[in-house]
Amino acid sequence: MEDPVVVLTMSGDEFSKLLYLRHGFPGSVTPDYVPFQVWDSLQGLSTYIRTMLSTQALLSAIGVGEKSATVIGATFQWFLRDLTGMLGGVLFTFYQGSNLDSNAKMWRLVADLMNDLGMLMDLLSPLFPSAFAFVVCLGSLSRSFTGVASGATRAALTQHFALQNNAADISAKEGSQETMATMIGMALGMLLARITIGNPFAIWFSFLFLTMFHMYANYRAVRCLSLNSLNFQRSSILLQQFMETDQAKYLLVERKGIIGAIVHKDSSAADVLQSYIHALVVAKMVDGNRSVHSESQSWMDEKYEVFIHKLKSSGWKTERLLSPSLIWRANWITEPLDKKID
Repeated sequence: MEDPVVVLTMSGDEFSKLLYLRHGFPGSVTPDYVPFQVWDSLQGLSTYIRTMLSTQALLSAIGVGEKSATVIGATFQWFLRDLTGMLGGVLFTFYQGSNLDSNAKMWRLVADLMNDLGMLMDLLSPLFPSAFAFVVCLGSLSRSFTGVASGATRAALTQHFALQNNAADISAKEGSQETMATMIGMALGMLLARITIGNPFAIWFSFLFLTMFHMYANYRAVRCLSLNSLNFQRSSILLQQFMETDQAKYLLVERKGIIGAIVHKDSSAADVLQSYIHALVVAKMVDGNRSVHSESQSWMDEKYEVFIHKLKSSGWKTERLLSPSLIWRANWITEPLDKKID
């Protein structure tokens, strides 16, 4: 009796999910993952198409296909180009490596802008034969910044996307997506290079058009990101927004020993209770020789929540204050002061 043979089959849809979708998708990634990947793939596609045009121009400038070109000369120029890129990457990492994680969005855009500049230098290299080495080294230097910044920001974004400690899965399948975009871009790039060969106007028009699309796609990709980590810029924006939109729900007025509480029209029952407790604290601290408002506010900030918690733990109901109905409520708008008041 022969051993049974087990055959595992997989549909095309399942295969694509295995390669490109995260395990547990979409719950395993953040909501901004899909729109970011769409625009990121499009910008990558345009990059690989342009790479064929810039590489063709670079090889032409080195002398590929010309009888007068020497192997040792082309090798030295290529070595000098790569050496400049490696040194640039080391220096860029030394000076900016610690800033890449905290400003992932900005450096993501900078990386792609420098990549565009590098490809532009390659495309310009045949036009300046006397300064060929300088032009291609400048382009290689630009791309070295791209490699460091892009890799570092990609790592930061992978950690952001991972909701279930699945950063390795995201990183691996990101490689599959990039490989697919690379193959498609190379095929389209070779086709475009074949069509535009010998036509400088068509080459430059195609390159500039794809570059503009590349910049737009990168902008849209970065706009899709909703990073929840705090850095200097996001902390400042959040604080400014809080200061502009947050209102005090009540005001206290002290006159001749009488403490008055003015309640905002949007205040809740808990705010009314807090205003009354605050007024009691001010009344206990009233002294003609000192200002009690700052001290009472400090007491409220430090001890009010503790006081309410102890009341709740003792069985008291702290949801609202039993008092006569508040007929009058006030409304005020807080605005930042344009001038300093002495």
